[in-house]
Amino acid sequence: MQDVQFYQDEFTSFLNGFTTHREPVSLYNPINYILQLGGKRLRPVLTLMTAEIFNMEYTKALDAALSIEVFHNFSLVHDDIMDDAPLRRGKETVHEKWNINTGILSGDAMLIMAYQLFEKYEPNTFQALAKLFSKTALEVCEGQQYDVDFETRNDVSVSEYLKMIEYKTAVLVGAAMKMGAIVASASEQDQDNIYEFGKNLGIAFQLQDDYLDAFGDPKTFGKQVGGDIIENKKTYLYIKALEFSNEENKAKLSKLFSETLHHNEQKIETVKAIFIESGSAEATKKAIEDFTNKAFSVLETMSISEEKKTVLKVFGSNLMNRNV
Repeated sequence: MQDVQFYQDEFTSFLNGFTTHREPVSLYNPINYILQLGGKRLRPVLTLMTAEIFNMEYTKALDAALSIEVFHNFSLVHDDIMDDAPLRRGKETVHEKWNINTGILSGDAMLIMAYQLFEKYEPNTFQALAKLFSKTALEVCEGQQYDVDFETRNDVSVSEYLKMIEYKTAVLVGAAMKMGAIVASASEQDQDNIYEFGKNLGIAFQLQDDYLDAFGDPKTFGKQVGGDIIENKKTYLYIKALEFSNEENKAKLSKLFSETLHHNEQKIETVKAIFIESGSAEATKKAIEDFTNKAFSVLETMSISEEKKTVLKVFGSNLMNRNV
């Protein structure tokens, strides 16, 4: 087993070979641009790591890892169009740098390219990878639609919210790990278990993202603190605060999340105070811990060494502490 930095470096080198000059440049330059914008490459790292967990050389999983990364970035290109987002990782989004039509078409091409990468594998592996990919890609689309639908609803439940983040975010983490297991020819039971590990870790990660958006350190979080509050996003924190608050704070919260303001400092502080006072902040931290422990408990059922279980637990713990 290697460390995370090793897998990141090896994957980046492989990715650089993929983002070469192709014609027409107006289609492929935007693709190369989004793929080279950086990020921690956690999903492909998980694919490579999982292949080695199940005793397969990580190099055999590079094409599957690249497929996950290409798909993930395809979804970002289209999400940015839907959100009319100007920036991605601090740089212009594809549709801003070029135009919306380019973003749509280049995104479409990325989805096809993601499938093409499975063609490097023998038929049984290809079929298993493609089947998992199709299921996951459709769930990501469903999760995105739930997220859009929730923007105009005031009655989103905790279970609905958890389903949305499971589909929009967590299933891709689970799929990244299961693909590594498929390439390594792990048993179906171990494939399913590593998927559950990744999925539950993905839910915990997204809940933590919600929490840090409100209470994170601006120097280390990497995004604007309070962004979800400004955008009136009905996160786990918000839903729990509505559930736990007295009538006065419930009305105040609902009113604040129905407004779009030019200056948001007071709004952010008021909402954060309600999150704390209601017990929503603590409930969110508890949910993060519960889903992390749920992920770790799955490891006990897997037919891998205690040393490898420890590697996965350390990775999960570091992820929750944002050290990877």
